[in-house]
Amino acid sequence: MVAARIREPAMVHPVFADLPVTVFEEMSGLARELGAINLGQGFPDDQGPLSLRRKAGEALIEGSNQYPPMRGLPELRRAVAGHYGRTQGLDLDPDREIIVTSGATEALAAAFLSLISPGDEVVLFQPLYDAYLPMVRRAGGVPRLVRLSPPHWRFDRAMLEAAFSERTKLVVLNSPLNPAGVVITDEDLALLAEFCVRHDVIAVCDEVWEAVVFDGRAHRPLMGFPGMRERTVKIGSAGKLFGMTGWKVGFLCAAPPLAKALAGAHQFLTFTTPPNLQAAVAFGLDEPGDWFETMPAGLQRSRDRLAAGLRQAGFSVLDSAGTYFLNVDLAASGIDETDRAFALRAVREHGVAAIPVSAFYAQDPVTSVLRLCFAKGDEVLDAAVERLARAKGG
Repeated sequence: MVAARIREPAMVHPVFADLPVTVFEEMSGLARELGAINLGQGFPDDQGPLSLRRKAGEALIEGSNQYPPMRGLPELRRAVAGHYGRTQGLDLDPDREIIVTSGATEALAAAFLSLISPGDEVVLFQPLYDAYLPMVRRAGGVPRLVRLSPPHWRFDRAMLEAAFSERTKLVVLNSPLNPAGVVITDEDLALLAEFCVRHDVIAVCDEVWEAVVFDGRAHRPLMGFPGMRERTVKIGSAGKLFGMTGWKVGFLCAAPPLAKALAGAHQFLTFTTPPNLQAAVAFGLDEPGDWFETMPAGLQRSRDRLAAGLRQAGFSVLDSAGTYFLNVDLAASGIDETDRAFALRAVREHGVAAIPVSAFYAQDPVTSVLRLCFAKGDEVLDAAVERLARAKGG
């Protein structure tokens, strides 16, 4: 018998052949192995609204478990349209402009696969979500990177002039921006909209953190700016809206011509999403109670608790306007060590895991900023501060 021939590594697509383990898996793996406090990967200690979890259970037992419509349950698409109408002033057609996906990352994949042709240039802002680059490259896109820097993480006209060209097809914007913890200003959004209109560019807006903003701020979708309604793909996440990151229910919102293309890609990625989770998310969006007030208020208190403890320990803490994260500037804190070196020492020797922000850069990284997740209980945050203080002193 002749053994089946195993393909050589060269047969693997080069985009994925040499991808390293993500920094999230690395740090979370070390946290599990060492029993460390995990302020690295962004998930809350809380399990999310009990009413939604009960609704999902009821729908699983009493509802259909067969294929729902490819674009999503009608009640969920109506609920998404209603939510964005109430909270962001958007007028979306649930039948023609909303597609339910298996998480926001699948929504991103559908957008890139349906909108990028080989050779198209794609403007990306770094620090960036680590899925963007491999997915853009696999679709044949050519990344054009805009480097943002602390403490304000802003872009300006000159930076956009250098990035946009006649070959630009897409720009990808994440706001609120993970890992920086900033909400993109109206001024910067208007500037980006100007460039999109001038260059006839589609904006793919990763807005999964849209409900997690603090200090009285309100999220502004780029889709609502002049000239952007027909050229924006807006992506949302029920997992982030309700603090249940494992649910993987996402939303694609776009004008009908774009939505048709997005649906074409979606149907050959996951096709659909568990119907009981869709039913529960629809319920949560239609009857949220005070969730969208109490959730960010609670996270803001946690942010303030962690920030105060870190400052008392001598860390220089950068402002956090949204997301689950705040950052410390190690160099400004008197620490002569890269973010990655400090993060590895902190988890291995002091039992607390964090994420080096340099991992979110593809080139010319900022190497002195450490990201910490504050979506944790008070006792966890306090213990983490004590351990980080020891790491700083060590």
